[in-house]
Amino acid sequence: MGILSGSRKLEELFTNTDALPTESSKAQTDTEVSVYELFKDARDKKLINTIKLNRGSHIKYVKDGLKGLPSYLVALDASKPWLCFWMLYSLDILGDELSQDLVKKGISTITKLQNPTGGFGGGPGQISHAAATYAAVNALATIGTKEAYDLIDRSKFLKIKNKFTFIFTSGAYCVLSAATLTNLVTPELTAGTAEWIKRCQNYDGGIGGEPGIEGHGGYTFCGLAAMEIMGKTDLLDIPLLLRWATSLQMQLEGGFQGRPNKLVDGCYSFWVGGLFPLLEAIMTRNLPEKDVEQSNSEVSKYIAQSLFDREALQEYILIACQSPKGGLIDKPKRGADHYHTCYCLSGLSTAQHHVIYDFERAKGKDLDSGARSLLWKDDVTNRIVLGDPNNLINSTHPIHNVALPNVRKMIEHFYGERNF
Repeated sequence: MGILSGSRKLEELFTNTDALPTESSKAQTDTEVSVYELFKDARDKKLINTIKLNRGSHIKYVKDGLKGLPSYLVALDASKPWLCFWMLYSLDILGDELSQDLVKKGISTITKLQNPTGGFGGGPGQISHAAATYAAVNALATIGTKEAYDLIDRSKFLKIKNKFTFIFTSGAYCVLSAATLTNLVTPELTAGTAEWIKRCQNYDGGIGGEPGIEGHGGYTFCGLAAMEIMGKTDLLDIPLLLRWATSLQMQLEGGFQGRPNKLVDGCYSFWVGGLFPLLEAIMTRNLPEKDVEQSNSEVSKYIAQSLFDREALQEYILIACQSPKGGLIDKPKRGADHYHTCYCLSGLSTAQHHVIYDFERAKGKDLDSGARSLLWKDDVTNRIVLGDPNNLINSTHPIHNVALPNVRKMIEHFYGERNF
């Protein structure tokens, strides 16, 4: 439906506050006012059908970052694989082909981050970490060449599991996602993981970083995606999780907050928005058999339109999250950074494309996690592109957050060619 095309006045969508303002309620009001001004201008000028993704300026912003970052970003010294992934992925999802020079530099950089003991560190000589390893594998998947794949020392991969899987749900997801792409998921790797993630789900449906911790958009995505990789989503309370996730889409802004009573943030366009393709697949899988047979037609079409407001999320990203200087941002009046550029684009892709799980092709097959990852496909009949039709960007994989064709290439390299 969207916010701007809806029948309600924008003024009616502000959060109700009492006469006892707090710092949090002031920040919420300030954020809503800044978004309201942008939305009102777009509505008054009737720009909704012509609004554009500033693709060229975003590509330039990313490429400038790849040439060198300002000195104040020295704090990201331990995040080199993340920087590689955020930037390369952003170019790829925007449809800008990676040059041979960029591919060569990317491989050279990531090579220096791998340790003899297994896994990747945040920088040369730094201790291996599950998150850094995930980012490095995703960057190599985005590069998509045999040289990139063969860089990965798979023989020592399992050594990072025991250290990091049970610290946070994000650690479990990072290990399992990277292992799936490289054909390293084993019973040893998954032992106890699903039961531990189940303990991380809270009374309200969200998943925390560890048992007893408040639910959070990022940890909930990681927990749900990890369970989907293992085929263990039945251990979670899915209806409660769905209720929690849908409550996080803001009624004025159209974007997502990461936790209840927090501010909207562009990065949750993916960390929360990315929950819905997974939830749709899980809910469809749990339908009676006669309905599952219709999962790619009537059932999925209904669910695709109803789990979250895809137009409203695109409005927030395209109107409130594009920096005039290039790159995407958290919220209005903030500066662009490569993290938010990556995840705003991931969220935009998720809102534009309807990526579904192909139940028909999975039927009757005993599938490993790699095969299951290949069964996600873009349902082109249910795309929704707000504004200029040229705003369409590439589709991202709902589990790995890598472009769909790159997931297939990497999996077929490590598993052999698959017949679906």
